[in-house]
Amino acid sequence: MTPRRKDQDRTAPMAEGRRADSARRRQRVIKALNDANTAGEEISVSAIARKAGVDRTFFYRHRDLLAQLHALEAQPTNAPGGGPAVSRASLQADLANAQARSARLDARVRQLEKKLSEVLGEQAWRESGLGAPDDVEQLKQQIISLEQQVVDLRLRVEERDEELDAARAANRELMSQINTSSER
Repeated sequence: MTPRRKDQDRTAPMAEGRRADSARRRQRVIKALNDANTAGEEISVSAIARKAGVDRTFFYRHRDLLAQLHALEAQPTNAPGGGPAVSRASLQADLANAQARSARLDARVRQLEKKLSEVLGEQAWRESGLGAPDDVEQLKQQIISLEQQVVDLRLRVEERDEELDAARAANRELMSQINTSSER
């Protein structure tokens, strides 16, 4: 016998034992999957591995079992309680909706905190005596009124300037007519 053949003869029972152990584990996983599906229990890699007494990596070495697990995981549960079935997709949709609502509420809280900060800051500014006097609104109205008066006065000045320019032009024409008629 060659040394290689001798080693193969000694390892053959170990390999056969390993295959038998793997087959027993597969059977336990299949049974755990069926039991969990029938009972409406959680179907996940961790839950089924725990129930079958195998390591989670067992599923990743046996892709057919992983595919079967994912197929059952995506189906609605057969809960014996008779209530509505909950699927993984509906739970994920609920989670996405809850996260979106949480984001909206966070944005609203930040907005309200900013507004509160502004109001409290303005109140503290006024109470400290450093702030503007209470008649600021009255002064703002007066500024607007005065600005309007300035605009009106500018328009009147422009109109008078135009009238004055027209009168000067008429005077020049009259003077030139008088000068031309006295020279003849």
